Amino acid sequence: MNFSAKMLRDNSLADKVIIVTGGGSGLGKSMTTYFMELGAKVAITSRNIEKLTTTAKELEEKTGGTCLAISCDVRHYDQVENMIQSVIDAFGKVDILVNNAAGNFISPTERLSANAFDTIIDIVLKGSKNCTLALGKHWIETKQTNKNVLNIVTTYAWTGSGYVVPSATAKAGVLAMTRSLAVEWAKYGIRMNAIAPGPFPTAGAWDRLLPGDLKDKFDITKKVPLRRVGDHQELANLAAYLVSDFSAYINGEVITIDGGEWLQGAGEFNMLEKIPAEMWDLLEAMIKQKKNQ
Repeated sequence: MNFSAKMLRDNSLADKVIIVTGGGSGLGKSMTTYFMELGAKVAITSRNIEKLTTTAKELEEKTGGTCLAISCDVRHYDQVENMIQSVIDAFGKVDILVNNAAGNFISPTERLSANAFDTIIDIVLKGSKNCTLALGKHWIETKQTNKNVLNIVTTYAWTGSGYVVPSATAKAGVLAMTRSLAVEWAKYGIRMNAIAPGPFPTAGAWDRLLPGDLKDKFDITKKVPLRRVGDHQELANLAAYLVSDFSAYINGEVITIDGGEWLQGAGEFNMLEKIPAEMWDLLEAMIKQKKNQ
């Protein structure tokens, strides 16, 4: 099976203008690539303008599309407003916002400084709020409709997770914002949805989460019922669908794409898969014997 096959027909995002925060690398870059291949004009933002400029040039050469690199620290509302205005000046409008900028690292929570905790909260929750609020206000004030916001969250946004507490806290807030505004802003023609990805390895993020040889010691595929990690194109396919007009009746939804990972971890007896077949035979015999007593 070709997991890297592309899903939507050509020009599915023609005439769309999309902002992707954190679009210079990782999943943001993968989504941006596919959006451009489908005909969208994309603005990518982060604090590292050199990386953004290099990525924008690379993707324009690869896709033949248009990519605008804009330096922006999403933690600061004034910078977000300036970034949005720059996109409008360049393309005349904005149709879609993808809140993808994030930060994360593993640590026992008691080892974190208040500043370290705040850094993740500010990028993920405050940054998503800043971009959503600034662009939402613009759409509402100018009476623009058929707009939408796609937030990238995580499966532990609703379960929580030890050792990534700042990220879990922030992503839970983004998820709540998604569902809340889906109801409140629908009357303005603005849709809000989210994607909760499982393991999609990226060099930068995974190096921070599993530094050194931890990646080799923790085989992530063993936590996934499908026994593999995700292909970036699989997530890009889902993202493209959710920001396209094909999904016009999907609003307030969070779609998990993790091969069943979080369900395997959530089920109380899922660890029983480690029992070999011959032991099941023994257990069944013991159960039958007890029933006959």
